[in-house]
Amino acid sequence: MDARNPACQLADTSGSFLAPSGAGPLASVVGYLRCPVCGSPMSLSGGRLVCRRSHSFDVARHGYVNLCAGRGGPGTGDSAAMAAARDRFLAGGHYRPLAAALRSLAARYEGAGHGLVIDLAGGTGYHLGQVLDELPRRHGLCIDLSVPALRRASRAHSRAAALGADVWQRLPLAPHSAAVVLSVFGPRNAAEISRILAADGALIIAAPGSAHLRELIGPLGMIGIDPGKPRRLADAFSGYTASAVTTVNYLLTLDHADLTALVAMGPSARHITTGALAARIRALPDPATVTVDLRIRVYRAGSPQR
Repeated sequence: MDARNPACQLADTSGSFLAPSGAGPLASVVGYLRCPVCGSPMSLSGGRLVCRRSHSFDVARHGYVNLCAGRGGPGTGDSAAMAAARDRFLAGGHYRPLAAALRSLAARYEGAGHGLVIDLAGGTGYHLGQVLDELPRRHGLCIDLSVPALRRASRAHSRAAALGADVWQRLPLAPHSAAVVLSVFGPRNAAEISRILAADGALIIAAPGSAHLRELIGPLGMIGIDPGKPRRLADAFSGYTASAVTTVNYLLTLDHADLTALVAMGPSARHITTGALAARIRALPDPATVTVDLRIRVYRAGSPQR
């Protein structure tokens, strides 16, 4: 690392990473970042992230940095409309019970050592910000492919940085960078999670249950719940110790604007035109009662259940 850059003074004698005092979110996580081209450590130099081999990545004026290095899959990140809909729906507090469960589990299971809270495919950073409020000594990193989402995620929390990367590729992170990994409704690359998770860290996965949004899936033509997902999840993380499942189940009362935002923020938005969605929503009661049904699991590598 460049000894002239104070943001690079992040390693203590045990090999852990320490955030520089008074640094902004990106400077506070840079010691965990690795160049997506050559894998070497990175430092902040002006408005750029630069590695030891001089590969350079501009920091956007919004504060995020894109380290996809041209490897991200086209069309897989949220559009600007999807990110705006997500912001609107979550700001309404409709998933507040989910956020409360994530905060509680993160506080219970976080490791004792250094490490980030890393939200994979974290969108606008809402859930990451909620968890960081519960973990005042941690810094966070929201990883997503969507530039519109990253712009919002860079403002989600004073201790959260936003990074453009594809979770299906090798992540531009040092091994054992994460004290907590969050995966909320997102894709999960088990091999990369294993590589970045600290030895005493926790992986927290939130996924839909069988009754999630059941009142809407048929009438609105939304993507349904895959019944094989729990089995695939168990197989992917069979080498971990899993906690008991935390169930979050409650009813929401949503008006038509909320229903529109709910559909528009998720993958179903890619399969329903705006006009068709509006017509289908008009046929529903206003307001409508909707079931939220979620399953949250905590996975720890080689540790006994608590």
